[in-house]
Amino acid sequence: MADLSAFPITQRWAPNKPDVIQLYAFPTPNGVKASIALEEMGLDYEPHLVKLSDDNVKSDAFTSLNPNGKIPAIIDPNGPDGPIGLWESGAILIYLAEKSGKLQGSTATERAHVIQWLMFQMGGVGPMFGQLGFFYKFAGSEIEDPRPRQRYVDEAKRLLGVVEGVLADREWIAGDFSIADIALAPWLNALDFYGAKEVTGYTDLTHVPAYVDRFYARPAVQKAKRIPDPDA
Repeated sequence: MADLSAFPITQRWAPNKPDVIQLYAFPTPNGVKASIALEEMGLDYEPHLVKLSDDNVKSDAFTSLNPNGKIPAIIDPNGPDGPIGLWESGAILIYLAEKSGKLQGSTATERAHVIQWLMFQMGGVGPMFGQLGFFYKFAGSEIEDPRPRQRYVDEAKRLLGVVEGVLADREWIAGDFSIADIALAPWLNALDFYGAKEVTGYTDLTHVPAYVDRFYARPAVQKAKRIPDPDA
């Protein structure tokens, strides 16, 4: 049995199966990247619900694994050099793809394109859509100055246009289904949660909505989209 005592987080979120990957997450667009990847790759794991309140993500227990205080994070008891803790959703996706040998392209060129689109989501879609949500739905919506809100609406439109154009001649963003899709599709779907599909022009697009529908029709995605169970 794996010894995870070197990871203080396990004192609060105790593993029942310490020999498998431990997932610490909440089913946000970033959180489900890890659970979807684990399901798609067929890797054994144990999910732990980490709610987004400060007494969870900012706790000493959680920040002992991720000092940035954000989900998701994982511990792999069977890492390349022994047990490894890892955070940042993009880094987790790359790690799991390399561990499983799946969803990263079959050639060096394909892998480079997968990473390219993963970085597009990490550096563009995620941050810009997240700010859009803040200024359009959450506390920022109370700000009278319309310029911050409009900036992120416009940037979301631009990014959607990039994805719409690329998907005109392919089913998945980097060719075959990959970790790039696992990163991107949940964030595109977040526009529904933000109530921002119409204002960003999402409803006028053809390929992006079809892409999101294809993604969520996958059995592994259907299973993983609420892992960990937020109502547990």
